[in-house]
Amino acid sequence: MFDTALGRINELAQFGLILLPGLVLGLLVLGAFALLARGVRSGLSRAPGLRARSPGLALVLGRISGGIVVLLGVLVAAAIAFPSIGAGDLFGVLGISGVAIGFAFRDILQNLLAGILLLLTQPFRLGDQIRTGEFEGTVEDIQIRATTIRTYDNRRAVIPNADLFAGKVLVATAYDRRRLTLRHGIGMGDDIAEAKRVIAEAARGAEGVLAQPPPVVRVAEIGDFAVQLDLFVWIDPPHRVEALDVTDHVFEATKAALARAGIDMPFPTHQVLLHDQTEETDGDRARQREGWPARGRPPRPRWRADRQAERAP
Repeated sequence: MFDTALGRINELAQFGLILLPGLVLGLLVLGAFALLARGVRSGLSRAPGLRARSPGLALVLGRISGGIVVLLGVLVAAAIAFPSIGAGDLFGVLGISGVAIGFAFRDILQNLLAGILLLLTQPFRLGDQIRTGEFEGTVEDIQIRATTIRTYDNRRAVIPNADLFAGKVLVATAYDRRRLTLRHGIGMGDDIAEAKRVIAEAARGAEGVLAQPPPVVRVAEIGDFAVQLDLFVWIDPPHRVEALDVTDHVFEATKAALARAGIDMPFPTHQVLLHDQTEETDGDRARQREGWPARGRPPRPRWRADRQAERAP
């Protein structure tokens, strides 16, 4: 039995010595393909034509191309290390594995395809400020699986590409200029035309407001306690920080201008009616002013019923 085991070990050692040159050569070939993949990835990522069109597209294409080169290197290295395995066997195993991987990583492949389509169609680019769902911020990176957004409060949001491709995305920096809508309320008795003139003139002098198109004021609604006026101003560039700064400057200027012009900026008011049941008409549904009179024979007012009860012996 010992001789049999020793002979088996000897056979394995001889078989290992036979495979050793192929394994070493296969590892060298795999290393060469890895270096080639790095060069392909770096070349595509830095290609001037691709980067001029879309830096994110160049980066993702470089990553995908590098992965394909590495996969090809694995197949070539396996064929060199194990000569008994034919190319048909390798591709057959690769096909079965591809189906299994496809079912296992369906979401990843879906996000990969969505990321490629996002980079090709370019609804937004790196550096754009977007809003999708509950997240809003600056696009930092478009990866194979997800897109990274830096929110305005300096947090990182990682959103799957499939959600961005199929969902609703608002791109705030898609155009050079952006319009802001700022609402002002004036008193019911104030002159609307004068208030519109004062607000527009104050907005024209505010820092960051474009002269063309000029600021415009329109009546939005007549509310419960005030006439609501909407001021439309344009800014350039259309980033979040500029929008906040211009909003601050405009409101500061318009408030001071309205105060100088004697135009009221009313607070919300409410009217409350209190009944102490002492008036002659209180409780009389046929004569009282508030409420709806009862049809047919209305009930007697409560004060009459109470008075009759007091007179009763």
